[in-house]
Amino acid sequence: MSDSKIRDYFSNILGGLKREKEKIEQGGGEKAVEKQHAQGKMTARERVLLLVDKGSFEEIDKFVKHRGVNFGLDQKNIPYDGVVTGFGTINGMKVAVFSQDFTVQAGSLGEMHAKKIIKIQDLAIKYCIPLIGINDSGGARIQEGVDALFGYGGIFLRNTHASGVIPQISIIAGPCAGGAVYSPAITDFIIMVDQTSQMFITGPAVVKAVTNENIDKESLGGAMVHNATSGVAHFIAENDLYAMEIARKLLSYIPRSNQYKSKDVPTSHKLYKLEKKIYSIVPTDSKKAFDVRDIIKLTFDKNSFFEIQEYFAQNIVIGFARMGGKSVGIIANQPSILAGVLDINASDKAARFIRFCDSFNLPIITFVDTPGFLPGVGQEHGGVIRHGAKLLYAYAEVSSPMVTIILRKSYGGAYIAMASQHLGADFVYAWPTAEIAVMGAQGAANIIFAREIKNSENPEETRKAKIEEYKEKFSNPYVAAQRGYIEDVIDPADTRNVIIHSLEIADSKVESRPSRKHGNIPL
Repeated sequence: MSDSKIRDYFSNILGGLKREKEKIEQGGGEKAVEKQHAQGKMTARERVLLLVDKGSFEEIDKFVKHRGVNFGLDQKNIPYDGVVTGFGTINGMKVAVFSQDFTVQAGSLGEMHAKKIIKIQDLAIKYCIPLIGINDSGGARIQEGVDALFGYGGIFLRNTHASGVIPQISIIAGPCAGGAVYSPAITDFIIMVDQTSQMFITGPAVVKAVTNENIDKESLGGAMVHNATSGVAHFIAENDLYAMEIARKLLSYIPRSNQYKSKDVPTSHKLYKLEKKIYSIVPTDSKKAFDVRDIIKLTFDKNSFFEIQEYFAQNIVIGFARMGGKSVGIIANQPSILAGVLDINASDKAARFIRFCDSFNLPIITFVDTPGFLPGVGQEHGGVIRHGAKLLYAYAEVSSPMVTIILRKSYGGAYIAMASQHLGADFVYAWPTAEIAVMGAQGAANIIFAREIKNSENPEETRKAKIEEYKEKFSNPYVAAQRGYIEDVIDPADTRNVIIHSLEIADSKVESRPSRKHGNIPL
């Protein structure tokens, strides 16, 4: 065969290949795409191309087809079986991605759809790279019956095996209902798009039929519901574009797998005293509130604080930041909400984040100002003991470096629970404003000096005097420092430098633990 005939032969073959790929990439067709756009939603492929670095996406399994024959399914063309899978980079980091396409059979999950997701999960684990899943699906493909259920089970299994090994991020960009919700729930972070995404086990119609409650999709499982009320989601995005930006930003703080460390960001200003306004943030009156985020933003690298679950359990603040260019995780009591008290939701929120940071070798910095655990029948009956134990367990399990700064109140069980030296913190420091005691001065004085106050000629004056006496003897950082329970009482302006030096010392930390299959956290 002549060279010209060979060229013509391959030209025809390659032309056919190009046409076939272009046809497949049309997804559900022009009308379906227009409908998707009219709802303020992007297509699966558009989302992937926004998520990864430009020109980096390499798709796999584009030609996969379903094998269903029941209920007329054999007559249907379902391009790439309704899910786009492949690899790309985000900020130069290799990632694996799958994106369900609602324009193709409503993004429903059948046998081959699931096998594509399972394959990309297996490869992500094998290659030690993050996995990002974009969910936009009508649920299980009923026509395929138990094959769809097999698919969900296989996905859940791999989500679990990947947990703590590679970062897993779920972006909910449309409906996610029934069994489908459990895959995102197992992953590390959930980003929901406002007004266009919902998550629920059973929809409004079933809720109405079973409980006679009237509720719409958004009120039942919308983005703000899961960000503020249930705590299922971690971020709320205005639209698809913003959701992809959140995912990209999130990955800039964390490593590609548990075998790596996160990338440092070069900084020319590593060590410095904090601005003088640090002295005016914490009120002299311990009953007055302040926003702990003001301290966080002053202490860590400028504009590096990235808050997580901003709307849920607001009495505790969690998030990532950088300290001298290095990524760290932050847990901080929030005195401006419920006085920074610990409760069921705050304990759950902090415990899960602590475990994520430890899984991926991120140092944990804790800021303490809490009067204790929230009292009340609702909390006790809701299991605050069990939930609070999750927080204790999470801190005690940490093998990453831990530095704790006690800002003000640190009483009783909450003193222990908030990354105390007794739970394994590497370094614990206190500001001079710290109050470390079994309980607050007022309550303690009323118990210890009850008889003396009752028998005095002026009980109220005696009470005040005894409160001050207790404060002087116990409600200060110096007793704990004398016992060696805190490393030092520091000038607030030195907080940044103290943390950096502590992290440098603890960087080579190695923990020896008893051999075990796994612990039994009080879930």
